[in-house]
Amino acid sequence: MDEFQFVAQTLELRLSDKDLHGGQVLAHLSFSMSDSFLQIAARLASIAREFQVRGWALGTSGNLSAVVEREPLKLAMSPSGVDKGELLAEQILMIDEHAVVIGDYHAKPSDESPLHIRIIKERGAGAVLHTHSIWNTILSDIHAADGGLSIEGYEMLKGLEGVGTHEHREWLPILENSQDMLALADGIGDTLGKHQDAHAFLLHRHGLYSWGRDLAQAKRHVEIIEFLLEAVGRTLLIRNSRQKDEEA
Repeated sequence: MDEFQFVAQTLELRLSDKDLHGGQVLAHLSFSMSDSFLQIAARLASIAREFQVRGWALGTSGNLSAVVEREPLKLAMSPSGVDKGELLAEQILMIDEHAVVIGDYHAKPSDESPLHIRIIKERGAGAVLHTHSIWNTILSDIHAADGGLSIEGYEMLKGLEGVGTHEHREWLPILENSQDMLALADGIGDTLGKHQDAHAFLLHRHGLYSWGRDLAQAKRHVEIIEFLLEAVGRTLLIRNSRQKDEEA
């Protein structure tokens, strides 16, 4: 039995159990069992596990979402407090545009769900992915005072949507981190409005957010940007080491 079939059976059991208790929220659960949701849930769980192996979502860090329906907005969202290396498709939640869980789920969505919702609304994105790699965390700190980080001259930039040359200059805005998610979401909205061409942004000493029209594109953007951030970070280390040797 593959993961898609397993989560389908799990949701069928939930639906049957709820039906025995009065048939409440059957419409929501029936929708949750649509092929699109099951496929997205399986894909989100797979990406989460891959990111954990790559060191981009260690422990319970990081979160992932994808649009299931636009009107009204419904997202498949990773739950709060779950090790991304062990995330299963049946643990993925359905939430609405207010980050309220839809259906018979007892877990809570990621605390950063409002950030995902804001990015999706601002960019018309189909998926949002958030990572906590060492390099994106370090560089978000080093360049915080500059308000962002510029990356240019790398061939890998051509992996970003709409970029056709290594001469492209990608600006990654850096926002101050906050535990007030609604205020942070507003700050993200303002930043995305000012930087229409940005493919991602950094939260200071926190991590990277990127997105795409679908999960495949969002995953590609994260892979490209994480590669570029590591390249920039390692280059900085080498240059500083050489400078110290020359001064010695």
